[in-house]
Parts: sequence; structure tokens; C-alpha cells
Amino acid sequence: MAEERTLKELLAGNTREGQLYEPMADDWVRCYACGHRCKIGPGKDGICRVRFNREGKLFVPWGYAAGVALDPVEKKPFFHAYPGSQALSFGMLGCDYHCPYCQNWVTSQALRDPEAISPPQFFTPEQFIDTALRSKARIVTSTYNEPLITSEWAVELFKLAKSVGLVTSYVSNGNGTPEVLEYIRPWVDLYKVDLKGFRQKEYQQLGGVLQNVLDTIRTLYESGTWVEIVTLIIPGFNDSDEELTDIANFISSVSPDIPWHVTAFHQDYKMTDPDPTPVKTLIRAAEIGHRSGLRYVYAGNRPGGVEKYEHTFCPGCEATVIERDGFHVVSNKLQQGCCSKCGTKIPGRWG
Repeated sequence: MAEERTLKELLAGNTREGQLYEPMADDWVRCYACGHRCKIGPGKDGICRVRFNREGKLFVPWGYAAGVALDPVEKKPFFHAYPGSQALSFGMLGCDYHCPYCQNWVTSQALRDPEAISPPQFFTPEQFIDTALRSKARIVTSTYNEPLITSEWAVELFKLAKSVGLVTSYVSNGNGTPEVLEYIRPWVDLYKVDLKGFRQKEYQQLGGVLQNVLDTIRTLYESGTWVEIVTLIIPGFNDSDEELTDIANFISSVSPDIPWHVTAFHQDYKMTDPDPTPVKTLIRAAEIGHRSGLRYVYAGNRPGGVEKYEHTFCPGCEATVIERDGFHVVSNKLQQGCCSKCGTKIPGRWG
């Protein structure tokens, strides 16, 4: 526990007073950064463990990252946004969920799990954006932990990023509130939502509320933010035809043009079973998506093994407009965002 206390003390010194909260009686505060809407007493943390009440004011993470990496935008994954571009990704610490299969648990479960240790790197917004420009990134992305709970810092970075022409994005569980979505709306261009299932019983196991995520997806789409949705298909957890159909029908009800990525589970963190998701399950999920009216469905994490579901096809003439091999763009035949063969407009952010 000494390591946890040391990390907590280190992080507590790298904070600012937040904006996504309101004061309450007796020095309590209510936080609006995520759907938990934590009521936090003096000297206490929120569920995320990184937003805390200091003498009646909410303090939030600031000035660091627990991980920085340059990735293809397809790895986020965004398949309809600036194909082939590089994204400089950063993550902080903490999460409002506690998914037992989290692939980023070292950062997301910090301060909750004593084995989750990821030393922070400290930097200014100017240093981070300079790194993005020198690395020729086109996009900066808040990811690895839950970006909603560190939105004040993300917005500080994104304001500078947008002033120099960079694109900004969130990779998030979607457990939002109207307040946080309105706060980030001017500053976040692309938003990937993890829709982890379609049953509240499952979401309760992860520490979330399904309806919050559904509301976030609708709000983002209606606000004009570019949205793509990912569902990690876990055998025995969310892979039934009924549940996959419910997910696809919901997405289609918001817009059939929202890309849906169905990706493969592998054992990680505390979930040491079931076996990894079979390719045939990914293809079955993708076929369900198409039957539900979705125009753009992708199967991930199995490069070369998911038949046509790595590529983007024109819904007008069925020509291949973007061909991929995993996260690599093999060919891009779009012309000003349209199919070069028949002229059908392909929704996305093509630049």
C-alpha cells in the first residue's frame, strides 16, 4: 500500500480545481465528469479515485500522462476519419469502471488496484503539442484511461491542438453526462464509444449504467461529433444473436452510417477465461450488423482472417473504397469523400 500512497500523493500535487462540478452544503461537491455524478465529501475521492474534494473544491488531474504513444488512427479504431494518419495518444490515470478484462488496467485501475502502477510523465500543453507536430501526427487522442474523468486537462491540450490545425479525439466508455458532453463539444472532433453490451446486468458488473452510454451516443451524433462504436465480443458475456442484434438495431436507430467495430476478446487482467473470440463469431456479429441496416461494419483484431470486414465498401455500387490489412491502409480510392466509381458520398471525416 506504500506504493499506492506514494502515487496518490504524487498525483495530488499535479491537480487544478476542476470545472465540471458544483459546490454543495457542508463543503460537499457534486461532480459531473461522468455518469456516476459522485457526491464527494471533504477529503474524499470520487469513484474514479482521481477527482477529489479538497476543502469544498473539486480538484482534478493536470499536467501529466501515464502513457504516450504514436499510433495509426485505425488502431483507435477510427476507420472513417483521416485514413492512414498518425495519432499521438495520451492517457492519464483512473477510470469510472472496473472491467475485469481491461487491456489498459495498469493505467485505468491505478489507485484502485495496488498492482496497477504506471509512473506519470509530466509536461505542459506546449510540450505535448510540440511532440505531436514533430512526430507529424495529424490527430491527438485522449485514451488508455477514461478520458471523460480527465476532461479539463484534455480540453486544455485540445484548445492548443486545434489552434495549430490538429484533429482531436476521445476513446471512451461513453459514461457521460449532458454537462461533460457540452463542455467538451467545441474541442473534440472524433469520439469512439465502447458499447460493451446491451444488458444492464452486464453493465452493473463493470460499474456502469447502459442508459448513460446510449444517451451519450445519441447526444454525440446529434451534436455533429464524428462517432464510431466498438463492441468487444466476449464469448458467454455478450455474444448471443439476440444481444448483438439489439446493439446493431440501436446503432442503426441513431444512424445507419455510424461505423460499428466488433473486436476480439483475449484474456487479460482478471478475466482468464473464456477462450479468445473465434473469427466465426466476429463474422457472425458483422453479418448481424448488416442485417440490422448498418452500412459500415468492421471486424477487428484478426488481420487477414475476417474476410471482407476489414475494408470499406460503397453502399451505392459495392466497390471497395478503402482496403486495409489490420491497421494498415492498402489503398484509398475515395475522391473528396465520395466513391470514385459511382460518386456516392461516404460519411466520415476525410480531410
